[in-house]
Amino acid sequence: MRRIVLAIGSLLLLGVGACSFLMPEGLVVRGPMLKSMLGLGFDALTDTLVAGRFQVAPGFRVDLFAEGVENARFMRFSPGGDLVVSQPRVGQLLLILGDRDGDGRSDGQRILLDGLDRPHGFDFRDGHLYIGEGGAIARIPFTENGPDTLEVRGPAIRIVEGIPEGGNHWSRTLRFGPDGGMYVHVGSSCNVCEEKDPRRAAILRYEPDGSGEEIYASGLRNSVGFDWRPESDELYATDNGRDLMGDDFPPCELNRIERGRFYGWPYAHGDNHPDPDFGEGNEERIASSTPPVHPFRAHNAPLGMTFIRNPSAPDSIRGAALVALHGSWNRSRLDGYKVVSLHWDARGQITERDFLTGFEIEEDVIGRPVDVAEGPDGAIYVSDDYSGAIFRIRVGAAADSNVARNPSASPPTLGVVANPLAALAPNERASLVTRGEALFGTNACGSCHRANQAESGVIVKPLEALAQRYDLESLIRFLLTPTPPMPVVDLPEADRRALAAYLLDQHP
Repeated sequence: MRRIVLAIGSLLLLGVGACSFLMPEGLVVRGPMLKSMLGLGFDALTDTLVAGRFQVAPGFRVDLFAEGVENARFMRFSPGGDLVVSQPRVGQLLLILGDRDGDGRSDGQRILLDGLDRPHGFDFRDGHLYIGEGGAIARIPFTENGPDTLEVRGPAIRIVEGIPEGGNHWSRTLRFGPDGGMYVHVGSSCNVCEEKDPRRAAILRYEPDGSGEEIYASGLRNSVGFDWRPESDELYATDNGRDLMGDDFPPCELNRIERGRFYGWPYAHGDNHPDPDFGEGNEERIASSTPPVHPFRAHNAPLGMTFIRNPSAPDSIRGAALVALHGSWNRSRLDGYKVVSLHWDARGQITERDFLTGFEIEEDVIGRPVDVAEGPDGAIYVSDDYSGAIFRIRVGAAADSNVARNPSASPPTLGVVANPLAALAPNERASLVTRGEALFGTNACGSCHRANQAESGVIVKPLEALAQRYDLESLIRFLLTPTPPMPVVDLPEADRRALAAYLLDQHP
């Protein structure tokens, strides 16, 4: 039986934490993942660039609503209609102010809550804001007395602790269901393995006070997005398929989630196809697993999803589900990088259509959609953790295009940080660099990043031009919440700081 052994630590291809992950020969790493490895970036999005590149379904227009939102991940609207977005990398929830002056853009942003541990999914319920942190669920009261007045009161209290954390899939999505239960997804710790903690690769259910923990459904490798279909209250969840099985297999999935069901991972993928590493000897489990109701293309990485509930929504999307495809990282040709709509017919068959495209054109990537939210204004909002932007899609004619619809018309450029270590005193810098060099060695980072230290079969990822995307603080944050499948760096903050300083000193 063939096993792909992923050894010596993790895939921190920025020198960041995944330093000791042995890459199987022939593995392709492309697009935003590769740019992150090399520290490459681009200038901020502009209205002209958005108008020239993006295409949206007929009858809609897309505009840049907010920018400068670092690591923009999941979004929810408060009961009063305020838009909030999570920023796991900086440990906070950000309030995106509305467009009160009518210029089509958010009027600004302010921190709603900070000091959190990798907050990701969150929801509002009965006067409280609930937050899914890396290893816990926190709750805090909130008040609002009109537009842009949302405030939290008092400290956030962790009502659930001890949720398994870290690993390749560290984000925690949280939503309340129509039954009043609190649902939380915990992703797998790995690409493919048998988990020691049964709560991993599962959707958990709790009562609103944090009691009654239950494994609601299992065998779900990384179901970052889920929502309930309004017509039936059926729960649907996206799921990311495993890597390292070629360009076109296995498919990513949409699953109809039912209580107590097992959905196949790590023993089977897609329509119960046995896994080459874990399928043998688990035939009964494979036979009893529930296959997906809809396949996405392999490595498209479907994340956030939401059903369109507004009764005034156009017929073309009313009742459909919008899904953000984050995009491939290890495919020989990039795929995904768009928002799609899923449509159910009278027989329950699902059709997938493009809804928003332009994040990737001919291998040129300027964004990666993460989540989709329906606003009380009837508009659709899309978060992008790569460009740090929030897009708004609404009924109307497309914005006038001032550039041709091709990536060469407005190519991404690099934003250079002149001296990312300039704020450090000489002695402090020397001390951090020395300590970081030792950490680089003890964590076997050179096995991925230096040809003279790499073992046979490792595809070396050279470190260069890190200051073209990172300063010291942002690189430290990256180490804490790296882009999956890079696992979280299991180092204390002081060590992450030293490692980041060393990398920026050696590879600016």
